[in-house]
Amino acid sequence: MSSSVDSGLDKAPGAEAITLSFTEDSALTELMRQRVAALQRTGQKRQDGERLLLPHEAAYRLDFRVQELAFTRWHVALTGHGRVTVTGISQLWTPDLTHLMTRQLLEPVGTFWRNAGDPVDLPLKCLEADMQEFGERIAEMAKVRKVMYFLIAYKEGATPDKVSCSLEFTPE
Repeated sequence: MSSSVDSGLDKAPGAEAITLSFTEDSALTELMRQRVAALQRTGQKRQDGERLLLPHEAAYRLDFRVQELAFTRWHVALTGHGRVTVTGISQLWTPDLTHLMTRQLLEPVGTFWRNAGDPVDLPLKCLEADMQEFGERIAEMAKVRKVMYFLIAYKEGATPDKVSCSLEFTPE
């Protein structure tokens, strides 16, 4: 059984909602894993301020068909228990040309969780003010981008096959 959290404002009357789902970018995730493996093979250290992909993370993207958007809410569902953390990348980052730097990561991050002892029908927990601010920042970034990248971390029992995550916007 899964439970979800809907965090955000109510939809504006008469506005057609646009829901965008996070799509895993497996090629980008693999490229980021190759960077980690190359550093380990050669015994080199990461660059000062470089952010390497952790084993429990993957790269995802949102493609914006419409760029003038107002954030409405998050839709996150998790089967079972665990923790999911969504981190936005603020720069136009091209891993074949530049390394991901910690200064390129957006604050706040989005965190959703359900503890192991919580009933499965209990809604997911999140820090609602952070989720609202993060959603609004994503809508602002959409005004200047057609695509935005994210790192999603799965912890404490959460795995990609147990999670669905999307954002709802209304056109401005």
